[in-house]
Amino acid sequence: MSQEHLCVSAVPLFQHLDLEDQRIINRLVKHHIFQKGEQIITPDENPQLVVIAQGNMKVYQLSATGREQLLRVVGPNGYEGEGLLLGAQNENLFGEAMQKTEVCLLKQEDFQKILLQYPQISLKLLEINAQKLMEAEQQAQFLMMEKVENRLMTYLLDLYKTAGSKQVEIPMKMKELASFLGTTPETLSRKLKWLEGERLIQRKGSMIKLLDKKELENRLL
Repeated sequence: MSQEHLCVSAVPLFQHLDLEDQRIINRLVKHHIFQKGEQIITPDENPQLVVIAQGNMKVYQLSATGREQLLRVVGPNGYEGEGLLLGAQNENLFGEAMQKTEVCLLKQEDFQKILLQYPQISLKLLEINAQKLMEAEQQAQFLMMEKVENRLMTYLLDLYKTAGSKQVEIPMKMKELASFLGTTPETLSRKLKWLEGERLIQRKGSMIKLLDKKELENRLL
C-alpha cells in the first residue's frame, strides 16, 4: 500500500468511501517532503488540503506585532486546510514543518471535482468543520483562564483523555507550548517545576506522568 493511499485513508472525510473510490481520489494527491522550518501553508499559496503522513506541522497565526500564536500541532494522520478548499480566504494562517515531514497535498480545483462526484463528502465536511469550530471556542475559553497553572493542568488532563494513559507526551517544544498556553517559556518552566514539587506530575523531557489525576482535577474546581 503506497504512502499516498495511506494519506487518503487516514482522513475522516474519505474513510467512508470504498477502496476503489479512495484510489480514484488518491490519483489526485501529490506527495511531498518538507524539511524542518519549511513553510507548508502560507497565506499567499494556492488553497490545498494538507495531510500529514509522517512528522509534525505547527499551525499558527501572526499578531500585529509579528508574534506567533500557536493554534495547534498536526501530527500523523492529521490534516489542515479543508476550509480553504471550500473558498475560505487564508489571511493569516501558517503551517510549518517541526521536523522532516511527509505530507500529501490535494489542490482546491481537484477537491471541488471530488465534491461534485461524491456529494456525501460535503455533509461529512460540514460535520468536521463544526467540530473544529467547537474546539476553537474551547481554546478561546481556555486562554481566558487567569492562572497559567490552570491552563497547564487543563492541557495535561486533555492530553490524558486523548492518550488514555497517565504517561503523556507533549507533542511540541516548550517554547511552542508556552505560546499555546499564552505565557512565556520561563513561566511555563516554573509552573512545571511547581507541579513536580506538589507531586502532581513527574517529568522527564517531553514525557510527563500524571501522579495524581484526581488532585489535578480538584485543583481546577
